[in-house]
Amino acid sequence: MQGFVDFIQGFLDLGATVILPVAIFLLGLFFGQKPGKAFRSGLTIGVAFVGIFLVIDLLVLNLGPAAQGMVERLGVNLNVIDIGWPAASSIAWASPLSAFIIPLGLAVNVVMLVTKTTKTMNVDIWNFWHYAFMAAMVYALTGNVWISLAAAIIFQVITLVMADRLAPMVADYYEMPGVSLTTATTLSYVPIGIPIVKLLQKIPGLKDWDADPDSIQKRFGILGESIFIGLVLGAGIGALAGYSVGDIIEIGMSMAAVMVLMPRMVKILMEGLMPVSESAREWLNKRFGDREIYIGLDAAVALGNPAVISTALILVPITVVLAVILPGNALLPFGDLATIPFIVAFIVGAARGNIVHSVIAGTIVIAMSLYMATDLAVIYTDMAVKAEFNMPEGATMVSSIDQAGNLIHYVIYKVVELFH
Repeated sequence: MQGFVDFIQGFLDLGATVILPVAIFLLGLFFGQKPGKAFRSGLTIGVAFVGIFLVIDLLVLNLGPAAQGMVERLGVNLNVIDIGWPAASSIAWASPLSAFIIPLGLAVNVVMLVTKTTKTMNVDIWNFWHYAFMAAMVYALTGNVWISLAAAIIFQVITLVMADRLAPMVADYYEMPGVSLTTATTLSYVPIGIPIVKLLQKIPGLKDWDADPDSIQKRFGILGESIFIGLVLGAGIGALAGYSVGDIIEIGMSMAAVMVLMPRMVKILMEGLMPVSESAREWLNKRFGDREIYIGLDAAVALGNPAVISTALILVPITVVLAVILPGNALLPFGDLATIPFIVAFIVGAARGNIVHSVIAGTIVIAMSLYMATDLAVIYTDMAVKAEFNMPEGATMVSSIDQAGNLIHYVIYKVVELFH
C-alpha cells in the first residue's frame, strides 16, 4: 500500500502542468483522435497551464509581501495564521486515506456520467486534493474510514452537480463553451455569493451602476483599459503596504502584466481544448444520442477575465481590514490572499463583470469565510501537526480561507460533527 501511495504522491507532485496534458492526451485517444492530434491538444493545454501558473505565481509573489506589509502597518495581532492552499494540499495528501481518493473520485465521476447525474467529465485530477482534504478532516474527527470517504464522495457529487449548473455561465460570460469549472474552492462560494449578487441587482440605484470593464473603458477611454486598471490597483496595494515609490511602480507593473498576460494564456488553452471537446461530443452522440458533455477544468482558466482580477485586487486590502475589525475573528489572512480570484470567479460571472456588485458580494462571503476558518482552526492545526507540517515561526494555530473557510466543506464537516 505504501508503494502505491508513494507512486500517487510522485505523480501528483508533477503538478497540473503535467497531469492535465497526460489526461487530455488519453481522453483524445479514447474519443478517437489520431495520436498526433491528441498529443498536440495535450501539449497545447500543458503550455497554456504553464503560462497561467507563471502569471498566478507573479500574482502570488507580489501580493504576499504586500499583504504582510499591510498587516505590519496595521499592527494586527491575530493568533491563527492562514497558511494557504499549497500547505493545505500537502496536509491533504499526507492523510492515510489519500491513496483512495483519485481512483474513488474517477469511479464516482464515471458512475455519474453513466447515470446522467452529471454532464461533467472532470480531467482536473490535481484538484482532487480538495476531496482528499474533506476526507482527511472528517477522519481526524471520527477515525472512521467509511464515513470519511463518504464525506469526500458527497463533496464531489455536490461540486460536480454545481459545475453542471454553472457551465452555461462559463460558456456565455467566460466564452468557453463545453467547459465546466470543477475547482471546489470556486464552487463553494456560489450558494451565498450568487444570491447576494442577485439581490444587489434589484436594489434601486445600485442596480443601475455600470461598473464592468467594458463600461469603465467607454467612460474613461484608454485609462479604463484592463492594463491601466491593473497598474492603478497594483500601485494602490503597494501604497497601502507602505512601499517605496520604486516598489509601488514595480507591483503596479506586475499587476498590469497579470491583466494582459492571463487572457492570452486562456486563449491558448482553448486552442488545445476545443478539438478534444468536439471529439468527445461526436463520440457521445454516436453512442448515446445528442448528449451534452462538459470538460471539467481548473478555475484558473477564469482568471483571464479582467473583472475577476480587478475584483480580487480590491478585495485584498478589504480582507485584511475585515480580519482586524470583525469581532470574534482570529484568522490572520496571508497565504490565501492570492486565492481570492478563485473565490470570486462565479460571483463576477453572476454579476456580469460588475466590479462594484462583485466587491460587495465578495466582501460578505470572505467575512463568512474568516469566521468559518477561525471555527475550524483547532482541527486544522491538529491535522497540520500530524502531517508534520512546518508551522510558521511564532504560530501556535493554523487554518486557511481556502479549505477551512470553504462553505460546502464546512457544512459537511459540521453535519458529521453533529452526529458523531
